Amino acid sequence: MLLDGASLWFRSFYALPEKMTAPDGRPVNALRGFLDTIAALVTTHRPTRLVVCLDLDWRPAFRTELIPSYKAHRVAEGGDGVAEEVPATLTPQVDMILEALRCAGIETAGAPGCEADDVLGTLAFDEEVDDVLVVSGDRDLLQVVADDPVAVRVLYVGRGLARAELMGPAEVAEKYSLPLPRAGAAYAEMAILRGDPSDGLPGVKGIGDKTAAKLLTAHGDLTGLEDAARRDDSPLTPRITAALRESAEYLQAARTVVAVRTDAPIRFSRHDDTLPTRPDDAAGLAALVAELGVDAGVARLATAFGWE
Repeated sequence: MLLDGASLWFRSFYALPEKMTAPDGRPVNALRGFLDTIAALVTTHRPTRLVVCLDLDWRPAFRTELIPSYKAHRVAEGGDGVAEEVPATLTPQVDMILEALRCAGIETAGAPGCEADDVLGTLAFDEEVDDVLVVSGDRDLLQVVADDPVAVRVLYVGRGLARAELMGPAEVAEKYSLPLPRAGAAYAEMAILRGDPSDGLPGVKGIGDKTAAKLLTAHGDLTGLEDAARRDDSPLTPRITAALRESAEYLQAARTVVAVRTDAPIRFSRHDDTLPTRPDDAAGLAALVAELGVDAGVARLATAFGWE
């Protein structure tokens, strides 16, 4: 099980009220929600291995150099362009979460110069033994679904854990009308064509999900579609032909920007992603419970992991 760390703790922060506080008054809503999320996922899906994937660089240079608008609007006004806008009461909770994961013995992984998506993509791509379940609220990760050499599925929690959607190649192909044999890759190409304002990706003018799906199905893939647009006797409508030709530079750059990496230089926290049979630092975890008042959340985690 690969967890998209920031995606899940952001959702925990906004799902629970900030009036959930530690004994000293500090908000712990994101921490409590994140611990409960892990406990619920482990209880429901019973993974044998677990990694929480981290953003070491949420706006990597290799992406912004190609498309400068990539996530540009998420940089705080007057900021240095390095830090993402994060609620003031969430920032300290990230450190709490990471400390809780360390004490519990839960593996974390990140890659210098890469987003969590790249870590997830690389770990999923490299796995040859166990089936993989990616948990995220980011639809972009639907591109990693696969059936071979192992099953890679995405549990999309964009509408909350209770309404999570389990997506594999068949589900992605059906939901978005994409060709089944290359559903994951086709989803990434659809995302390139339609664009994504939340990520600062302009897309191709006049092409949304449905049009993109029809074009990709008709022409095989994005390269085939571009080849069709370049032909003097293009089979595409004049409007689509013109839009694709005008977007040629964007389409080339977006291939790298939208695609998750499968070769990220991953660094692990403990080099053991099996579910911990006991906390790595029981005393540290007990101290964290006493300091932050998260005894119920840690107890649920202990139950999920089978700690005695």
